[in-house]
Amino acid sequence: MKLIRAIFMLLVLCFMSAPILVVLGVSVNEKKRLLFPPQGFSLNWYLELFTQQAWFNALMNSVIIALLASLLAVSVALPVALYLWQRNSVFARMLFGLGLAPFMLPPVITALGLLIFWVSVGGSGHMAATIISHGVFLVTLPLVTISLGLESMNRQLIEAARTMGADDKTVFLTVIRPLITPYIVSGFAFAFVLSLNEYIIAYMVAGFTVETLPIKIFNSLRYGYTPIMAAVAVLFAAVSIIVFGLVARFGDLPRLLGAAPKDVE
Repeated sequence: MKLIRAIFMLLVLCFMSAPILVVLGVSVNEKKRLLFPPQGFSLNWYLELFTQQAWFNALMNSVIIALLASLLAVSVALPVALYLWQRNSVFARMLFGLGLAPFMLPPVITALGLLIFWVSVGGSGHMAATIISHGVFLVTLPLVTISLGLESMNRQLIEAARTMGADDKTVFLTVIRPLITPYIVSGFAFAFVLSLNEYIIAYMVAGFTVETLPIKIFNSLRYGYTPIMAAVAVLFAAVSIIVFGLVARFGDLPRLLGAAPKDVE
């Protein structure tokens, strides 16, 4: 039985890793064609990602948008999560529901709504509009992770700090913030990775004016297929593996995935 289970899990692992292995092989092709198995070996396509101005600009746009959008998402999610945790009022639950709404709707509906808004206010085609749109769309992720962190906190620690004379600011800085920092970082990491890979909202809000890597890939398809696209895909996969691996290593991954907190004795 154990042997069958091991073989099954191995087959599942092979099936799930096959696409990225194929893309990885294509990205090291020596010839300028999408071939697998690769013909020859070359890392020039990874080098061109950083040396070709068009691809490097798209890379920088993606990184800048992802960083700032993730910071915006965390900045909005943190006070909302704290308010819900402290008050648990109808208004707080409404705010939480609004924070979850972007992920409950199909992305194309959210993107269309953001497009109409930015066209109406004259912000369409600007990087700032893309950053704000990604921040609004991705606020769900840090909101959920921070809320999970707050709910797993032992409230007796808060009461003990207040008994010792600490005010609200001191309680937050010395008790609450250190305990929820892993959840804040996890929410930021999730938002950052998804922002890097997001295409629909970036395309509808900024179009060809602010070209991110996903948009650049789709635009390049009109001129032919080159291994540099596979190199970008491998880069995205590597960033995702590193970020999620760090979250699993230093964060409470089971709790972030919805596992019930352990009882505090």
